[in-house]
Amino acid sequence: MLLHCGKDDGVGPGRATADGCWLRGATLDSLAELNELALALLAEQAAVRCAGASTLLPPFAELWRALDGVARRRAAACPYLLLDARFGEPACWRTPPGAAEVGDAATERYTPHFSVPAATEVARLVFFYAWHLARSQPAAARLLLGMPPATIAAISRHTLRQIQALAEAHPEWLRPRWPARVQVWRELLLAAGSGEAAQLERARLRGMTLLAAEARLAAARYAVSAGSSASSSAAVSATVGAPYGQAERRATMPPRPQPG
Repeated sequence: MLLHCGKDDGVGPGRATADGCWLRGATLDSLAELNELALALLAEQAAVRCAGASTLLPPFAELWRALDGVARRRAAACPYLLLDARFGEPACWRTPPGAAEVGDAATERYTPHFSVPAATEVARLVFFYAWHLARSQPAAARLLLGMPPATIAAISRHTLRQIQALAEAHPEWLRPRWPARVQVWRELLLAAGSGEAAQLERARLRGMTLLAAEARLAAARYAVSAGSSASSSAAVSATVGAPYGQAERRATMPPRPQPG
């Protein structure tokens, strides 16, 4: 069942990750379940012609149709969420002290990437999963969702009702991860369809590398916006240009056994 993830108590089966954190098996099971829902949503949206829908989907309409249940489970086993909800924008998730509403920091409406009805429920589950990880497993939120520390802090301050209100108010925040990176998705879908282990691992590793880079960039941008010094700007360049550190390398988890 989705959201049956446990807390970082160091007890029970799990996987070692960066910073000495353990990802419990239930956390990864929930991630895979959510990814399966995401892939079903993407396939459903790909079959619909709609202005404003994600431009990622039409070029792969045939690939989405060919993705059967086994191939979908292979793709869903990626060790990161295949959807995004503006996790790299901490201001969207902040609540001013004493404010009655949430999401005031970003009042503009984004063009939705999804038009099918199933997107509303998937968005709600993504918001709740993100909130759960930010509160109970912040290291997992960083690794699996690509959240910078400022977003983790902002989301974890919300109550359950506030997160529900955000999900209802901003389903348009939901989008495919990397909607402009067509080749990344092509590699993942082809690898999932073929079931070839090395090809799948390359596709997953590429995604993890992109996610780690985006999280670092978001954190650096937030540091610059929080302080206007020239040294902060230099820090962005250093952060973005630096090679991936030991934490990101250790975060490359071995693949799950593949169905089929």
